[in-house]
Amino acid sequence: MTPTLLDILMLTGLNISAPDRSCDLLSKTDFKLDTWNTGGWKGYIERYSKSGATDHRKHAAFLNMWLEKYIFCSKSVSPTSNTLKMAETLASGNHIPLGKHLLGSVFHLLHQVSVQHRADQPIGNLGGPWWFFQLWLNTYMHKTMGLNLRQMSFPSENYAEGQPIQIRRCTSFGEVAAIIANDTFSVTDFFKCFYNGFANESIVWFAYHDFENPVKL
Repeated sequence: MTPTLLDILMLTGLNISAPDRSCDLLSKTDFKLDTWNTGGWKGYIERYSKSGATDHRKHAAFLNMWLEKYIFCSKSVSPTSNTLKMAETLASGNHIPLGKHLLGSVFHLLHQVSVQHRADQPIGNLGGPWWFFQLWLNTYMHKTMGLNLRQMSFPSENYAEGQPIQIRRCTSFGEVAAIIANDTFSVTDFFKCFYNGFANESIVWFAYHDFENPVKL
């Protein structure tokens, strides 16, 4: 059992079918961003979010932050230009299989964790998309945690400021996986389950379709 492109698509909706021209992402960027002397993400935002019309540079600067901080989650926990070429490509309106790149980052993270475990070393700050791995675990381990996906709910966006948050039923698998408050099982507990085995009634092989009771979210 391992994360797949189907999991990426169902949990995030990121593109997995666009032509993959990874070599293009290694070419020189159209412009440079100062990411070293900005004072972290707060300074980066202040520098590249000036008022006025949004041009290609501003768009790419925003996407660079989104990719670095929220998708790939670099261990530097600060601005870099590692994803700038990818950001420029997206800002130009070109499609890339971002979901494939995310899955590759997930596998790289899991490889690093495995190497550290085999060497009996602490995991430390590896960075990487732990957020997606947690979504994946929540999706496939919900029965182990004693949860029912069909009963999960999500905060609604349609409520006035200062008013109680309105709750609605989840409408996607990503929402379901994100709303699970995993206070009982840690990642370590999940790995112990993988090692010791699961009860037959808690095993989920097809997370997105139950042939007897189709999941409709």
